[in-house]
Amino acid sequence: MSAHQYDEGHTVAGWTGVAIATVGTSVLGVGVCLGSGVLIAVGLVITAGSALVTWALHLTGWGKPPGRRPREQWGMRVRDTGARQGHPGCVGCRMAGRGGPRTEVVQLRAAVTEAGAVETSEPVSADSVG
Repeated sequence: MSAHQYDEGHTVAGWTGVAIATVGTSVLGVGVCLGSGVLIAVGLVITAGSALVTWALHLTGWGKPPGRRPREQWGMRVRDTGARQGHPGCVGCRMAGRGGPRTEVVQLRAAVTEAGAVETSEPVSADSVG
């Protein structure tokens, strides 16, 4: 029986992001204790940078798609081959313009626009298009 029964998402992107965020929040904490606006600003920048680094690593295949992975992909050094196309249901992939399923409302809006209708800035619900 293995010690790791479940895919807990241990990835290069995750650990790197946590390490950078830890440094950022530590600098931020020191800045708060010392009352230094410069250190507070630097800590905030480092912490925000950790999210960007984690996102970039996820998009290059060093992250984890949403949900469970097959057991052979549980290792931290295993690169995700599906990252280039985008993961279904992944907010980070959708923010980068990759794959991901489009919602029914967006699909209906695209169909109405392609049919030659004038697009409005108002949201279109599935019930109103008929």
